Amino acid sequence: MPVTNKAEVIQPFEVSSETPVVTPGSSALTDAQAASREWDRVQQLALKHLDRFISLESKVLQGDDPDAVHDMRVASRRLQQVLDLIYPPPSKGISRLRRKIRRSRRVLSEVRNCDVQIDRVESVLGSKRATHRRAWEAVRQYLTERRGKAFEKALSRLSKINLAVFYVRLKSHLSSKSVQPRSESESVAMLPTEEFYQRIHRGLETVWGDFEARIEESHQDSQPGVIHGARIAAKRLRYAVEVIREFNVPGTDATLNWLRNLQQQLGEWHDLEILEEMMIEMVARPAFLRDHLEVAMEVERLILRNRTVKKTYLERYARMTRDQAGIERVRHWVNQTLSAPPEIFAAA
Repeated sequence: MPVTNKAEVIQPFEVSSETPVVTPGSSALTDAQAASREWDRVQQLALKHLDRFISLESKVLQGDDPDAVHDMRVASRRLQQVLDLIYPPPSKGISRLRRKIRRSRRVLSEVRNCDVQIDRVESVLGSKRATHRRAWEAVRQYLTERRGKAFEKALSRLSKINLAVFYVRLKSHLSSKSVQPRSESESVAMLPTEEFYQRIHRGLETVWGDFEARIEESHQDSQPGVIHGARIAAKRLRYAVEVIREFNVPGTDATLNWLRNLQQQLGEWHDLEILEEMMIEMVARPAFLRDHLEVAMEVERLILRNRTVKKTYLERYARMTRDQAGIERVRHWVNQTLSAPPEIFAAA
């Protein structure tokens, strides 16, 4: 359900209704400095994510660090979310840089998928009680070869993105004062403080609306594409809430905990969905079927068993998103944050 009727939500934030009188040359400078600090906080967060994102490139290029691939993709999402807050709507220059972030994440997607599945198969084979060992070993070999090819493609595509140039250009944008007051002598009415709060509210309202719509759709349609859409919406909401947490807004930690739990269920489901797709592609190869028919039949049995496990994660996801006690707390937090006065951020 979309966020509506904010008046019905209990407001836990008690802020004085008295508005101070601003006289020329008195508190205007103080307000300007406060606005500048707020923008600085968000800009520094963006620079932090940018530095983190770029610092991982060298580790990724070494080719043998699955954690670096994962961390670089996560850093890209966090950076992208902060940029959406600072630059709505983005200029052409920022849009081009934002697309580079997205492309970097996507070119590493197949590598990341292979890393996750290789780790899963290694875990299975590491157990003394593992069954269908021959099939799992064949899957591991296939995934390892597939990962090598995916990594070669990723290297080629990353080199075309030229992250060094990207870094310099985006850091120049983020280090500028273009999103802050144009001068300390501006009147309070012209300061972008209110716009800052509006951007936070618009950003949260957008990702929350999309999240609720995706969740509702998934309750009506459990096709993989629909569930995946809910998973991506949950990620975007989580990273938006992480930005808001920088301002110590009450209830943020509890909201993040719920979202992380939801992501864990969807993440496990997604990993099993990808594993199934890869195993199907593996046994569908004519040469493999011809030369390893018995192994292919074993792999097919693993696929059927995988579907049973995958179903349990979907059931957990459904329980979480249908549980009124859980999702209602998150909905109330969103409504309260959207209804909160500007002081809830300024006082952080």
